[in-house]
Amino acid sequence: MNATVVTWLLVAWGVTTLVPLVVVQLAFLLAPHSDQTKAWLIGENEEWRDRSHLRFSLGAAWADWLVTMPLFAASVVGMALAEAWGYVLFAVVGAISLYINVILWFLEKEYVYPSRGPLRYFTYYWGFFVYWGAAALLYSTVRIGGADL
Repeated sequence: MNATVVTWLLVAWGVTTLVPLVVVQLAFLLAPHSDQTKAWLIGENEEWRDRSHLRFSLGAAWADWLVTMPLFAASVVGMALAEAWGYVLFAVVGAISLYINVILWFLEKEYVYPSRGPLRYFTYYWGFFVYWGAAALLYSTVRIGGADL
């Protein structure tokens, strides 16, 4: 299962999408109440709505650092080694991205969308994670099924 141009395009899109998230999540883990962290995560001059909102966001940051990013890195290694497990892990990371962003659509849209506007919201703040997750999941499933794309 040698990696193809499509594989590396999806990896590059994933890196472009996930690296800024990891940086913001690290800032959040180090200083969850800083003005800059709150501006990045919930909007300019916004506050955490309640303790549950803060805890959910903190849990998501830890999950990104402890689960999603290591799985993404391992998937890239596996695909570079032409191993099927790399595509399986890539599909898992795509599924995680879809899963959490469907949840965030309902939890965060009413707060983040107004402060960011439709272009930023439907691209980086929500859209790219959904689009990339769906593409990674679909592509990996097709590759695991035997297609050579």
